Amino acid sequence: MARPYRSVLYIPAANARAMEKAQTLPADAIIFDLEDAVAPAEKPAARDALAAALTNDYGARAKIVRINGLTTEWGRADAHFCGALHRADAVLIPKVDSPADLDRVAALVPDTPLWAMMETPLGMLNAAQIAAHPRLEGMVMGTNDLAKELNSRFRPDRLPMQAGLGLCLLAAKAHGKVVVDGVFNAFKDDEGLRAECEQGRDMGFDGKTLIHPAQLAIANQAFAPTEAEIDLARRQIDAFEAASAEGKGVAVVDGKIVENLHVETARKTLDRAKAIAAMAG
Repeated sequence: MARPYRSVLYIPAANARAMEKAQTLPADAIIFDLEDAVAPAEKPAARDALAAALTNDYGARAKIVRINGLTTEWGRADAHFCGALHRADAVLIPKVDSPADLDRVAALVPDTPLWAMMETPLGMLNAAQIAAHPRLEGMVMGTNDLAKELNSRFRPDRLPMQAGLGLCLLAAKAHGKVVVDGVFNAFKDDEGLRAECEQGRDMGFDGKTLIHPAQLAIANQAFAPTEAEIDLARRQIDAFEAASAEGKGVAVVDGKIVENLHVETARKTLDRAKAIAAMAG
């Protein structure tokens, strides 16, 4: 079963209390942030705090460390830290423009899977090559930085983001990589978050990055199969198997044709539900 990434929560690596609390939160994954969430003067201490935090048990939650870019004064130290740590499930690289950015970190972190922050116009245009990188396992949409680079206005429908979101989705799906949506900044606006999660799920994202624990429940619900979807998946599989036993190539469920491709989607739905149940268990 593939690990779920419905909810991916950013936690500042300088905040020991927040990292401790994260051990009990219902997040599928945690991004321990050494980059934007840590002030320059605190970055060395944040590495030490993170090293201590990662000795604790985070259960089935994926542990992802976002480092500073290698062009900054902290980036290489962050990368060497991750390379020596061996306690993170992945290293998240900011502002990936091309596969060369992944190559440079891969040389410093030889054994840990890499994830890419997709947050620049050049990164959008090179998404397919980035997703094809052999060390890459996941992509994270950095919609705040992308909006800044585009000089776009905020719209609830995220129309200015659609080209970039679509390019990264296509690239990730083409190469079998995890891809999670960007953050929703208004953490007290539950309805706005729910609408954006539903949009991301409809588009095909695996989950959403979050900035506050209060957002977890909505994201977990939005990116999980509903009971109706699980029921339909089971009925589609049963109907198709029954039709196949009679020598037929298609079945009909609820007045709609069910073919091989629908059964494949149905099996993925059930696998996803099992993985989420295993995470909760």
